[in-house]
Amino acid sequence: MKRTPFNDTHKALGAKMVDFAGFAMPVQYRGIMEEHRAVRTSAGLFDVSHMGEFIVRGSGAMEFLQRVTVNDVGKLTEGRAQYSAMCNEPGGIIDDLLVYHRGDSYMLVVNASNIQNDFAWLSSHLTANVELEDASDRMALLAVQGPASLSVLQKLTEVDLSTIAYYHGKHGVLAGVSMLISRTGYTGELGFELYMDADPVPCMNVWNAIMEAGKEYGIAPVGLGARDTLRLEMGYCLYGNDIDETTNPLEAGLGWITKLDKQDFIGKAALLSVRERGIERKLVGFTLPDKILARHGYPISLNGAHIGRVTSGTFSPSLERGIGMGYVAAGHASPGTTVAIDIRGRQAEATITQLPFYKKSYAIQRGCP
Repeated sequence: MKRTPFNDTHKALGAKMVDFAGFAMPVQYRGIMEEHRAVRTSAGLFDVSHMGEFIVRGSGAMEFLQRVTVNDVGKLTEGRAQYSAMCNEPGGIIDDLLVYHRGDSYMLVVNASNIQNDFAWLSSHLTANVELEDASDRMALLAVQGPASLSVLQKLTEVDLSTIAYYHGKHGVLAGVSMLISRTGYTGELGFELYMDADPVPCMNVWNAIMEAGKEYGIAPVGLGARDTLRLEMGYCLYGNDIDETTNPLEAGLGWITKLDKQDFIGKAALLSVRERGIERKLVGFTLPDKILARHGYPISLNGAHIGRVTSGTFSPSLERGIGMGYVAAGHASPGTTVAIDIRGRQAEATITQLPFYKKSYAIQRGCP
């Protein structure tokens, strides 16, 4: 099992460690509810070093990325980032990812569970004037998320963090360490990502400096458990649950990143066909009463007829009720529709709800490019 540079600190903090995509990762420290609320009200520090990073260089890099991703890489300028996806020829999602324009190269940030498969797939489509490097093992990544994140980190750097726009990044020094500081996030809150060399001593210096700078704000270390509840409140997809190679971006609500009017890309023909005939199912959000929870794979029905399945479900600390997402037949996807979810043989009433569930987020105010 792989370990991040912060592994010893997680253990010292009493984190419950789990195997996640082959990495030893903290699922929680003092509790998912407490960590979730720290991010919504103040700030949380996440170790997300398990994510994969690929560097794409060469004179044909932009054209290559246009071919293998669904968003329009041509709109990126140095310092900008975009959310995108890679599809196979039938239009299924190989992975969702971030694309950063680094000036002389691009960086792709991919899901930990897909690092090997993504690299092999990208390698199989390389052209002669493109170089692809898997930099995952030599990079560490921390995320600081929450309303106080800017105030916490500004203490540690001369970079004016307020000038980093949403979905942009700058190179700078923070806590004495050179890194890429970007502003995206997976929680819906104001937040930053810190990409640095995976040297254990400098990495731990950064972690400790952030925790010290955040003391006055009540910063908390946050594990994968709260990361999941935070992202689900925003209706953000989790690869392997809500999207995979059996789902396409249009039915998954990712049409906004799928530029069907740009030059040809892998999966475009299939997605144009889907758009022409109309999607047959749609990824929707739903709420449940009280603390009833629906889990991945649970059947969804309407008037006794099967119409879909749950892909993600949890208890929302912000809404104080069960929430989830799932695919249902497109004709039954309207918000306000009452459906039934089979929870271990018991039919629980659920209401299809407009995403995101959590409406007070920084991401909603700024919009996602």
